[in-house]
Amino acid sequence: MAELAPVYLITGTDRPKVARALRRLRTRVGEDATEVLSAHEAEGEDVVAACNALGLFAVERRLVVVQDVEHWKAADLKPIGEYLKRPAPTTVLTLVGEEVKPDSALAKAVAKAGDVLVYDLPKRGRKPDLPKWVESQLRERGVLVDADAARAVVELVGDNTDELATEIDKLATWADGERIGEREVAELVPARAEAPPFDLTDAWGRRDVPAALAASERMLERSGDAARDVFLRVTGLLVSHVGRVRDCQALAAEGVPPAAAAERLKRNRFYVQKLYEQAGNFSPEELGDAIVRLAQLDLSVKGGSKLPGELEFTRALIDITQRSEDSRRSPGARGAAGMAPPPTG
Repeated sequence: MAELAPVYLITGTDRPKVARALRRLRTRVGEDATEVLSAHEAEGEDVVAACNALGLFAVERRLVVVQDVEHWKAADLKPIGEYLKRPAPTTVLTLVGEEVKPDSALAKAVAKAGDVLVYDLPKRGRKPDLPKWVESQLRERGVLVDADAARAVVELVGDNTDELATEIDKLATWADGERIGEREVAELVPARAEAPPFDLTDAWGRRDVPAALAASERMLERSGDAARDVFLRVTGLLVSHVGRVRDCQALAAEGVPPAAAAERLKRNRFYVQKLYEQAGNFSPEELGDAIVRLAQLDLSVKGGSKLPGELEFTRALIDITQRSEDSRRSPGARGAAGMAPPPTG
């Protein structure tokens, strides 16, 4: 077995791998010989004192773990750097932090005296990249998984890699080397990730009533909160979104292009482009009516109606999403783009 280094820095966005690396060190040295500190409470000088004290009195090798070292200030790093020039011979210092840059002073100091272990998710761990990570984690356990099934795991669990790792372990144990498909994921993985709100706003924006209702149901099922709280939160979300669409519709009527509107509104240009597209699916009157209808829904959910909150919410969502009779008669009308209905006759 390889000799342990006097110091390790363990960092990265792949939190399960970071946890496993730390667990291996603690197992090798022993829990009774491990002291855990937090950078929120222990300054650099405190850590050095702990390392030296352990080194003076311990016959066997000891482990000093410091969590959250990304929060240390420059003043904390100076004594650590001095310590690493002559580390205690029986102490293994292990520093753990999220996304400590390899060119940082701490990483450079550790690299000279020990090892820097970086465990990152693909492309810095953005949610769209997590299905590939799920695939790789299952592959390491000897299990192949369909791409659609890997995406389903992320959709059901969310982007918390610790929770994903738990489900991956469960799936790998169940599969026992066999391939996993979307059906197996649906049966084995409980849905607990909140449904993203843009599923609902996108469905509303394209006036897709079934998709809007399905998105709202997912948000209710996965939130874990009381139904009334979810209805009020989603109503507020829709009010804000419809208001932004109205703003973009007004800017479009003034001849302001999406890119210029994004700068004026201080929002992402791709998001504003989507708002412009959605604004083109509604007349100004429909958007105004939607705001009024959502205000009525808010009052109803807060006790202004004797009907169940779910029924009130469903009726309101249908009302603001479906096309009005006027829009059905004039499908060419596009309020946001300032387009007139196509000529007839």
